[in-house]
Amino acid sequence: MGVFVAIVILIFWLGHLLYSLFFVEPDLLSPFFYLHILIQAYLYTGLFITAHDSMHGTVAKSRRLNNFIGHLSTTLFAFLSYNVLRKKHYQHHRFPGTEKDPDFSPRSNNFFVWWFVFMKNYVTWWQILLMAIAFNVLLIWFSEIQLIAFWVIPAILATFQLFFFGTYLPHRRPHSRDMEPHKSRTQRKNHLWAMLSCYFFGYHHEHHESPTTPWWQLYKSK
Repeated sequence: MGVFVAIVILIFWLGHLLYSLFFVEPDLLSPFFYLHILIQAYLYTGLFITAHDSMHGTVAKSRRLNNFIGHLSTTLFAFLSYNVLRKKHYQHHRFPGTEKDPDFSPRSNNFFVWWFVFMKNYVTWWQILLMAIAFNVLLIWFSEIQLIAFWVIPAILATFQLFFFGTYLPHRRPHSRDMEPHKSRTQRKNHLWAMLSCYFFGYHHEHHESPTTPWWQLYKSK
């Protein structure tokens, strides 16, 4: 089932991206133009959530297939290193909300400062170089505004969505007793909002309690 869900996310991500590039007119006055940007951003978030499940080994029983889907998802997202992400994510689960947590900002609770620290931990010069090369290759078939609108901006929006609902809201200070031992809070039970906001990762304390529960089963633990 995990492989099926991952394939559906990948197909929807690629299908909507191609549909937007070929059939959606980049019209700054059209609400449908912005709607497709938001849809693609949401699918980018799903792409990363798929990679995240791979890091926990919950996509496929076959380790090789599981890691392949993880590598594919992080590469499609923005040429991210799956191995680096997996290593740091294990640290996040082992030392949540501490100085040893690569996703945590111990010096500032400010959203934008924390987001910058968060991104600095994961963005590399190799990644930027590969993105630049891919962008220029894609210019052979598509215009700059098409690529920026449907390929670049959705990925950036997805990082904000993932960070806000999956890191900042759950782990921001102050840490109360009910957040222990994971230093993580959880959003109120609302499955529709939890799915729309970040594929149920607002139920974050539950994720830390059971990290091997795939995202599409996480609502059952609430």
